[in-house]
Amino acid sequence: MARTRRGNPIHGWLNIDKPVGRTSAQVVGAVKRIMNAQKAGHAGTLDPFATGVLPIALGEATKTAGYIVDDTKEYRFTARWGEARNTDDIEGEITATSPKRPTDNDILAILPDFTGTISQCPPAFSAIKIKGERAYKLARAGAELDMPERNVHIVALELVHHIDEDHSVFDVTCGKGTYIRSLARDMAIKLGTVAHLTALRRTRVGPFLQKYAISLDKLEKLWQCPAEFEDLLPITTALDDIPALAMTEPEANRLRHGNDVAAPDQADGIVCAMAGKTPIGIAKIKDERLFPVRIFNI
Repeated sequence: MARTRRGNPIHGWLNIDKPVGRTSAQVVGAVKRIMNAQKAGHAGTLDPFATGVLPIALGEATKTAGYIVDDTKEYRFTARWGEARNTDDIEGEITATSPKRPTDNDILAILPDFTGTISQCPPAFSAIKIKGERAYKLARAGAELDMPERNVHIVALELVHHIDEDHSVFDVTCGKGTYIRSLARDMAIKLGTVAHLTALRRTRVGPFLQKYAISLDKLEKLWQCPAEFEDLLPITTALDDIPALAMTEPEANRLRHGNDVAAPDQADGIVCAMAGKTPIGIAKIKDERLFPVRIFNI
């Protein structure tokens, strides 16, 4: 007999404001505990010292998480000039210092070099796998790592203001796989100094915005009355950029059972199959036939 899954079958998205000091996995665990949810996962890891938007997928929404991970993200970060750390953030050990402090004009002059598609070397303390092992585990063990460079895309990078001569605040909009710690480190090198992050806040992930994010404390308070809870977003939230395709109920049933259906006059591509207001799943159109990719069991 199949083992019964514990918890409530909750399906949808939450826009959680991750607090400082917790890992993304710990936030997922807290959400599952508060809501007694059967299944949950996050879309896009935040470092423990970072705060801000952490989209949490519940139930069948986890099948759409990959579309959020690929979305554009926005951050506000603070660079501390003149001091490098082995983690490239405030939690690491100091590895180098420099007396040089960049001026506004110095910084503005190098911003174009860090806009568009750039080559970036991820931090040694990151979740990237090196020969099957997480880089941060190897780094903690004292291994010397040769981190592979890769291309990332910076949509926009702006100097917001100086807090003082040691600290500058920036806003950045970037694509998948960008490490903000690496960005600050490389900017400092270009400026002839060193740096690390003292603060990092994610302000947007695709359709998830900072102004609508809720804290874990607020979630716990509001979830005391689940019938009145209004912050659970639909499964389709992650599929805003994917066109919807209306289906009849017989067509929807065929798709649910793994069968393809006719899609006359439809261009090839990925769609969200809908029966009325109910999402059936993610499907692929090929040669005017619709094939199931991920079906929602709701």
